[in-house]
Amino acid sequence: MNADVEVDGKPGLLPRFTLKDGDSFLLADALGDIQGPSDGLYTNDTRVLSRFELAIAGRRPSLLGAAVSQNNTLFTTHLTNRPLAATGEYSLPQGTIHIERGRLLWNGRLYERIRLTNFSDQDTEVPLELIFAADFADIFEVQGHHRSQRGLQLPPQVDGSRARLSYRGRDDIVRTTDLAFTPVPDELSQHRAAFRIPIARGATATLHLEIGDIASERPSSERFDSAAGALAGSMQERLDQGATVHASARLFNQWIERSRSDLALLTTSLATGPYPYAGIPWFATQFGRDAIITALQTLWINPALAAGVLRFLASTQAHDASSFRDSEPGKIMHETRRGEMAVLGEVPFGQYYGGVDTTPLFVMLAGAYEERVGDGAVVDEIWDELMRAAAWIERRLASSRTGFLDYAPGEDSGLKNQAWKDSRDSMFHADGRFPQGPVAVVEVQGYACAAFAALARLSERRGANEAARRWHTRARELREAIEARFWVPRMNYYAIALDGESSPCEVYGSNAGHLLFCGVVLKDRAASVSSALLSDRFCSGWGIRTLAEGEARYNPMSYHNGSIWPHDTAICAAGIARYGSRWSTAQLLGDMFETAVHFNLRLPELFCGFPRMAGQGPAPYPVACLPQAWASGAVFLMLQASLGIEIDAYRKQVHVTRPALPEGVESVTVRELEVCNSTIDLVIRQVNGQVVVAPTKQLDPEIEVVVNL
Repeated sequence: MNADVEVDGKPGLLPRFTLKDGDSFLLADALGDIQGPSDGLYTNDTRVLSRFELAIAGRRPSLLGAAVSQNNTLFTTHLTNRPLAATGEYSLPQGTIHIERGRLLWNGRLYERIRLTNFSDQDTEVPLELIFAADFADIFEVQGHHRSQRGLQLPPQVDGSRARLSYRGRDDIVRTTDLAFTPVPDELSQHRAAFRIPIARGATATLHLEIGDIASERPSSERFDSAAGALAGSMQERLDQGATVHASARLFNQWIERSRSDLALLTTSLATGPYPYAGIPWFATQFGRDAIITALQTLWINPALAAGVLRFLASTQAHDASSFRDSEPGKIMHETRRGEMAVLGEVPFGQYYGGVDTTPLFVMLAGAYEERVGDGAVVDEIWDELMRAAAWIERRLASSRTGFLDYAPGEDSGLKNQAWKDSRDSMFHADGRFPQGPVAVVEVQGYACAAFAALARLSERRGANEAARRWHTRARELREAIEARFWVPRMNYYAIALDGESSPCEVYGSNAGHLLFCGVVLKDRAASVSSALLSDRFCSGWGIRTLAEGEARYNPMSYHNGSIWPHDTAICAAGIARYGSRWSTAQLLGDMFETAVHFNLRLPELFCGFPRMAGQGPAPYPVACLPQAWASGAVFLMLQASLGIEIDAYRKQVHVTRPALPEGVESVTVRELEVCNSTIDLVIRQVNGQVVVAPTKQLDPEIEVVVNL
């Protein structure tokens, strides 16, 4: 994200940088300041710090450079002073004081260290001030939701080296932000801490501050270093989970490492296991659909993430019906929030179930997870929840006028569209008309079909043969119905949806690529869908558009109607590979890598769908989340699809089928790939124009690598 600011007296843009730990995240500019409309330190969906600006002699310093460490734990910005006012006969010139701001988030607390080094030829005194404020706005207020009433801002408390800002919400919860400084400020008020810092020539002075809940100890270098060490250790534990992937091409490998670090950053340790929060800033919480897709993307290298997702979503499954929360018994959660507006019911998202696809995706993930690990323990643990989820799918199918898994919001406060393209204008007919509900979206039917097939396999393994036959029948019937009702012969493609009167929305959307991913498409039709997705109408040269160029509501700058979402491109690419076009998938992976290069090796939630032009990069979507879990996971799904890797843990087999490498990548090494409590290393490389596969370390001789070139 960027924001308009003034840099060196001229209008310009400063990039935004993020830190996250647990249920807290920070969004600030490259100077380290919190000064934009959505900037802030947020905890539990509440902005507990809404302004935080550093000034030297009353002016913002000049930016030299800023970055977040490779492991996403430490933000550092390098700054320098503007000219300082004369003291006696001497005025300190610009660029002689180096200012380094280092900060981290640990256990919901912001730790900051400010170092000032005097590179002038004189001893000097630096006037430094920090301006701060906390509006305690709910995250939905920050996004633009109007509230008729707010809680009470409590009188600030100021005591020497500490300022305390508090707010009593309408939910009667007091939220407090404590700011502590070392050394003691020369002046401290409810919104400003001022220091006059003497620095000898060539010397360095250091300030420490902490922002968060009340702490008895004062900030110090020891506390900063201790928090930094604990955070780095926690991050390393997350980075160490699962197999690692290394590419021979340096930049491509850096993209893999950045994506892995972003996933580790977004993953929060819950009582139920690791869980990937969706994205920063707007979705730094548990989402059902996003987490499931992220778990599917990374299942081959890190099945532990899928186990954590399954357990959490099983624990939050709906047990009652609520039109406000769009909940029904058996549904899997779409989103959870912890802010004041959610607690008070001003928005339905405290625990919200308005996602028609999350429940079948939950069942899909359970089936894929058990096949991946070859162990039924986790599925046994959540079996009752799986049966309740399956029962909800069947009830919804039975009650639908179309006979498909459809949706309609219970109340106006809920999401109008409840598949992954959930913006208000994402579903429409060929002439641009919005469909009357309930709406049945095509990819959701593919998820439901795959869920039934997964239940059949899970039942077979448990000796429930009659149940398995029933689920097989349900999957076959639904697959036949999809082909009969969604396929539009004149389009040679699938409609994106059926409206409440069973009329197809004859629009070319990327939705059909998800059907390929689920494996429910007839082979000849799969070739037609793949060809369309790879055509210029869909494929911009940077990725696959959500909507084909020329459709009624096509807009490459929109949220869902012509933009490019990396996770969507990855799913389409994996679907194309599933039906045999491995080289096309490798080419899409190469396109997505080149996109990542233009975004500093960090794929955003989405970007604009303009066609690729020589000498120009992809156009950013201005308010895209960055990082975003399923955008970070896209590289791993596309790599798996390109390399043709499938793991059959029950048979102790690793299949590598017709692998393809993107242009410029000579080899890919997969290390510590877990198979049945053992590990194997694989190298896939180009040799004389051919791709060859070789295991380089195999602890268990019973593990078989099955290669089909």
